[in-house]
Amino acid sequence: MKITFAKGALDSAPAGVLRIRFTEDAKGAKRLVREGKVDTLELGAGKAGEVTNRTYITLIRAMVQTARAQKAKRIAVSFESTPKLWKNLSFSSPEQASQLFAENAEMANFQFTTFKTKPKDGWNEIEEILLYDTATPAMKAGIKRGQAIGRAVNATRELSNTPGGSMTPRGLANAAKAAVKGLPVTVEVLGRAKLSALGMGLLAGVGAGSTEEPTFTVLSYKGGPASQKPIVLAGKGITFDSGGLNIKPSTGIYEMHLDMSGGAAVIHSVALAAKLGLKKNVIGLIPAAENMLGNGATRPGDIHTSLSGKTVEVTDTDAEGRLVLADALTYAKRFNPSVVVDVATLTGAACVALGPYANGLMTRDDALASTLLTLSEETGDYLWRLPLWDEYESVIKSDFADLQNHSISRGRYGGATNGAIFLWQFAKELNCPWAHIDIAPRMTAAPGEELVKGASGSPVRLLISFIDSWKG
Repeated sequence: MKITFAKGALDSAPAGVLRIRFTEDAKGAKRLVREGKVDTLELGAGKAGEVTNRTYITLIRAMVQTARAQKAKRIAVSFESTPKLWKNLSFSSPEQASQLFAENAEMANFQFTTFKTKPKDGWNEIEEILLYDTATPAMKAGIKRGQAIGRAVNATRELSNTPGGSMTPRGLANAAKAAVKGLPVTVEVLGRAKLSALGMGLLAGVGAGSTEEPTFTVLSYKGGPASQKPIVLAGKGITFDSGGLNIKPSTGIYEMHLDMSGGAAVIHSVALAAKLGLKKNVIGLIPAAENMLGNGATRPGDIHTSLSGKTVEVTDTDAEGRLVLADALTYAKRFNPSVVVDVATLTGAACVALGPYANGLMTRDDALASTLLTLSEETGDYLWRLPLWDEYESVIKSDFADLQNHSISRGRYGGATNGAIFLWQFAKELNCPWAHIDIAPRMTAAPGEELVKGASGSPVRLLISFIDSWKG
């Protein structure tokens, strides 16, 4: 999709272009009117001054989605024509406002068509947006950056949506290579033999029930000086989660090819940092496996030795994400990081706690939490902080090993924190701030957010903003 600054006023948009006019009608109101030879789509933004940063994001998506429903290929819009509607927006600059416009227009224009037959008249998508606003250098820069971010989010959605039979752990590693092709990013992929030799017993154990070997992918982008400690991102890459021998019920297994959404987000966040030329050093770690029920599958009660040396009793094979991430967190130590953030579709409990509109944030570092929460509001990748207190550590104590991955008797309550407190046993050895983001609530697009069904691409927008702003 092209976004072009046009000369003149919105009323001068040529025939064949759908004009978009924002009005003070009730939020979400839509009306198509004919003005001469030009169609105008009127979108209700709500009363003047009541449009917030959050509703602005949804409004931009609604603009694109509604125009697509009208089979429009080109649309024209002007914000300067309705200035009073935007007076309460708190963007730090025109560049940020235009960046968010471009990001969310790109996201709303996305559809997953890889496995569909292309219609004779092509896909229903917007090809160009004409902006009848002042084309300042800051706004142009914001549009360019916003489109890059929106496209990275869509690439994440494309990868996450790919069915498990078409996206194995080795396939995910290859997708990482493809994502950074031509960019100053190095890629190393460790297979089953190397994982076992290193002692990554938790990742190897999760993948033992599948004929598809587990992989561990390391992406390295060195955009900053050699003296700069890297930011390390770790993303859960379970390419299909059957639950293992603790098999999921049929109602919970359908979308489990999306259980590698954290890995997909990390891949495209590192690639995006390189595309934008950010002056930061960034490492992406993607532990990937299929959690299946083959003859070699981990049995409930089996004990595996982690890369850290800690032993873990696997009391629930469907609590596998924390296992693969634990080995990734220990591996992160070798990079002497300034901060580590892991992202994972870790628990259904986070969905129960938060619903579909915010991811769960857990960390012991208040300054890091404050940074991430602020950035989440600015980017639209919303977070809500959950506790990570010492009191929860009793849940993951085992009678037969150093740790257990799930408490049979107590794991039903506080499940999101229980998963994070398990990860904390490995993260506390990092000697740097660490945060865990449970993206299970935002794994798929939520009702009312004007995105097509399927993966949401969360939290790429948050991660790239964090990478750009981190001063550690």
